[in-house]
Amino acid sequence: MTIAPANVYWLILPLVVSISLVYAASRHESWPRIWMHSLRLCLWILGVLIGSTALLLLINTQV
Repeated sequence: MTIAPANVYWLILPLVVSISLVYAASRHESWPRIWMHSLRLCLWILGVLIGSTALLLLINTQV
C-alpha cells in the first residue's frame, strides 16, 4: 500500500504535535508548562517548515 504524495503532507501535523509534546514533557514536569512549551515548539517547527517550503518554492520558480 502506497500513500499518494499529496496525502503525505497531512501526516506532518500529528508528527509535529507528538514531537513537541514528547520534547516538552522531557523538559518539564507540570502539565501547564508542558502544554505551553509544546505549543510554542509546535508553532516554531511549523513556522520553520512553512518558511523553508516557501523559500524552496521561490527558488524553484526562479530556475
